[in-house]
Amino acid sequence: MSDKEKKAQEEAEDMVVVMTDEEGNEYYYEEEMIIPVGEDRFALLVGIPQEGEEHAHSCGCGHDHDEEEEDVIIAKIVVNANGEEEYVEPTDEEFEQVQKAYDALLAEEEDAQE
Repeated sequence: MSDKEKKAQEEAEDMVVVMTDEEGNEYYYEEEMIIPVGEDRFALLVGIPQEGEEHAHSCGCGHDHDEEEEDVIIAKIVVNANGEEEYVEPTDEEFEQVQKAYDALLAEEEDAQE
């Protein structure tokens, strides 16, 4: 990992992002890391459970959801007309590129630890 990537990761620590859905509900995420892909940057956001929030797993997938699952999303970081960063949903192609970049970062970390 380059010094630039390490610095971006350190800046992301403790960064809380508030996402609002179509119904006005707010969800809080911690910016776990920034994943650079070409000229673009993507954020790995991990949900922060709110007090009294229940994790109802009624997805109907047939799997046993006894273990609490983390709410993790990937968002593309873009700069809006006001010069402020916004988090938007990546395209399917961008998502696949981010997955590959993330896997490469993990492999690089594992190699460094060995």
